[in-house]
Amino acid sequence: MIRKMLNFTLNPQRLIFKIWKRLPLGSFRIRLDYDVLPRPNYAFCVYNAARLAHQLGHARISIAEFGIAGGTGLLELERLAEAVEKEFPVAIDIYGFDTGEGLPEPVDYRDLPYFWKKGFFKMDHDALRAKLSRTTLVLGDVKDTVPGFFDVYNAAPIGAAFFDLDFWSSTCDALKIFETPSGNKLPRVFCYFDDVGSPEDGALMNDYVGQLASICDHNRAYDMMKLTRIAGLHHTRRIPAAWNDKIYLHHTFDHPDYNTYIYGDADLQLPL
Repeated sequence: MIRKMLNFTLNPQRLIFKIWKRLPLGSFRIRLDYDVLPRPNYAFCVYNAARLAHQLGHARISIAEFGIAGGTGLLELERLAEAVEKEFPVAIDIYGFDTGEGLPEPVDYRDLPYFWKKGFFKMDHDALRAKLSRTTLVLGDVKDTVPGFFDVYNAAPIGAAFFDLDFWSSTCDALKIFETPSGNKLPRVFCYFDDVGSPEDGALMNDYVGQLASICDHNRAYDMMKLTRIAGLHHTRRIPAAWNDKIYLHHTFDHPDYNTYIYGDADLQLPL
């Protein structure tokens, strides 16, 4: 409590933004720019996915969250989808992937069993279903539910994905969502990886374990598909934040629309 009081006293801007987060003031884009939405990382991905879809002429996209736990992320995605659909003429379908039974047994050291345990983050099915209004739950192990997902659900192209499965093994299986024909995904898919940073309590993430290892494995496996951070994203944000480093883009370089020009200026010339 004393630390919070000192933060507000020494930095009154914190207090201003804390109040702003509780008040629906300003346009969606302004609130996104200033990080006053409840989950600006989710908002960034959903907004930019819908914008890219609109620029490429898509009328509908899919948004996927891998790892639901209590379901607060899905509830926020539902709120964001409703708001973003008012910004762009793009319908947004939401899918939530989870075992429904919490974390499975770790496969090996890459799943960080010193940090995660089987059974963590078990879902309360009935409580969550009662709160959700527009999300399709895809329950089961992702190694079973991801293959064939687009055929089973007749899903629109995926535009954004949120990965919070914690394990290296589960994230590898979830990333197979991108092993699909180009018609099932945007050429650049906005992704958020919750576990690529190291919290104070000692997960000590690196390129050889956890989600970072799964990203490295994915990039080694494919020549024409890569997951990359958005270089310098935090420098472009009005309010730089830790989540900026957890945003990735999934590029499909041989996607038919990858080279489609999407910006407004038909011709750019610089005067002498």
